[in-house]
Amino acid sequence: MIYVCSLARLHETVRTTGARHVVSLLAHEDNLTRPATIAPENHLWLRLHDISAPQEGYVAPQIEHVKRLIAFVQRWPREQALVIHCYAGVSRSSAAAFAAVCALSPESDERGIAIALRRASPTATPNSRIVAIADQLLARRGRMVSAVEAIGIGIVAPEAAPFRLDLPAINAMSSMAAS
Repeated sequence: MIYVCSLARLHETVRTTGARHVVSLLAHEDNLTRPATIAPENHLWLRLHDISAPQEGYVAPQIEHVKRLIAFVQRWPREQALVIHCYAGVSRSSAAAFAAVCALSPESDERGIAIALRRASPTATPNSRIVAIADQLLARRGRMVSAVEAIGIGIVAPEAAPFRLDLPAINAMSSMAAS
């Protein structure tokens, strides 16, 4: 199971889910304290801002960031939960969760995964740059980008409620969407 939350809900989400792996998508200036139950080698901190195009003074998501994300989730032993978070739990983290499910379920339909994401979180608005890079790295031929565009922008909120994506349910939903 993959859980997505905001920085403010990180410690609570790790505690309630029993997660032992965390992905943080935060800028250098964000105040992050790794939960005590997460070993340093089980924590990936991708230092980037929530932007979709390069801007002076900000770190845009890069290929190297998404390569590290994909490698980390592929090493994640799925017996325990994985928590992915960003500052608000809306954009970077929902894009990373979408990319993670696509990486872990290469046969799954991207549109089915995007629909599952929208059902899990009405506020999710995946960062388009992270999705586009993941689409390229996973050789999804634009299908990830199209799927996220199809679900549209989520309900605007300063912080998302934590949500969960279950890999088996996504695989089953993707199979149904393909038929």
